[in-house]
Amino acid sequence: METKTKVALVTGGNRGLGKNSALKIAQKGLDVIITYRSNRDEAEDVVNEIKEMGRNAVAFQLDTKDRKSFDAFVKNVTTHLQETAGNPNIDYLINNAGTALYSPITEVTEEQMDDIVDIHFKGVFFLTQKLLSFINDGGGIINISSGLARFATPGSSVYGSIKAGVEMLTKYMAKELGIRKIRANVVAPGAIETDFGGGRVRDDKEINDMVAGATALGRVGLPDDIGGVVAFLCTEDAGWINGQRIEASGGMFL
Repeated sequence: METKTKVALVTGGNRGLGKNSALKIAQKGLDVIITYRSNRDEAEDVVNEIKEMGRNAVAFQLDTKDRKSFDAFVKNVTTHLQETAGNPNIDYLINNAGTALYSPITEVTEEQMDDIVDIHFKGVFFLTQKLLSFINDGGGIINISSGLARFATPGSSVYGSIKAGVEMLTKYMAKELGIRKIRANVVAPGAIETDFGGGRVRDDKEINDMVAGATALGRVGLPDDIGGVVAFLCTEDAGWINGQRIEASGGMFL
């Protein structure tokens, strides 16, 4: 009997950690769906790179802040899968899409907080809820958190606190979805050299040096340090990992 190729959906898969995760997942032999908020050209470049590996890939527009768009998004994805694969379901959902906020407590506005909550918590919660009936039993959910949910650095009070909420939410997902053998885990990157947050960690030498000095392995993280961890959780080898937080930070602030 022919084994069905598994499918992973990566939000924010057009750049940074999402892109790296999508490529590493494809290298594991899965087909990949990615989302992008505004840069379609970037997304199509990732899709083409995955197709060159011999895997199927497609990109859909999605703003995880716009929860009213989720029903249409899910319909588009499931219709595409039904038409191309004969089955509307996915196996893995990687909630990666996000944005940064660097601001001291004294200066955070309610609008800024609402944006982070909407994108990083409500977006993760309700997109997962909408997709649950289309995640195959035995599949998995991977929520991307941050080292900032473990240690505190000035200016990240809102972002770090919401990511901590996502980590607890992941435990509830693992508990409630266990009956369907769906695993839910967190991957928490440390500081990574990407364009996230305007590329601060990558482009600001003072920040880069500080992070490297605070990291046991003596350097700042790269996207390649994270994507493979996410991809591993999309394999049978990770089948007994559930409700866990995996920090990939090189030993930052130990």
